[in-house]
Amino acid sequence: MVVVGTMVVPSEDAEQSVLFDWAEMAKGRYPELAWMYAVPNGGYRHIQTAAKLKKTGVKKGVPDVFLPAPRAGYHGLYIEMKRKRGGVISVDQRRYMDFLTAQGYRCLLCRGADEAIENIKVYLNLPKDSQKRN
Repeated sequence: MVVVGTMVVPSEDAEQSVLFDWAEMAKGRYPELAWMYAVPNGGYRHIQTAAKLKKTGVKKGVPDVFLPAPRAGYHGLYIEMKRKRGGVISVDQRRYMDFLTAQGYRCLLCRGADEAIENIKVYLNLPKDSQKRN
């Protein structure tokens, strides 16, 4: 958690945990949520661990969450999570999101679990056909 003024702001990890708790509860209504997963790219790592992860394919900038459910012409949904206040998107993250968007994925920056949950609901309620909607 971080204190911004007099407000305590949950960490990005805490927000992402809330998102996955919701997904577990909501997969009865949205079965595709059972396949949503996190990409463990961020966070502090010991130098040896970081080197091993890099060697095995971990890349800076990959969005935090992926939902492999095609909708409205998109191949799936990527979400870059940030805390509700603070937290900036890096150049690497922006580049990855731009690339993935160009490849036909829906990519969103979500500030907090509430925003991510609402965007996932909207996405999952899009038609499953192959014609892209904006």
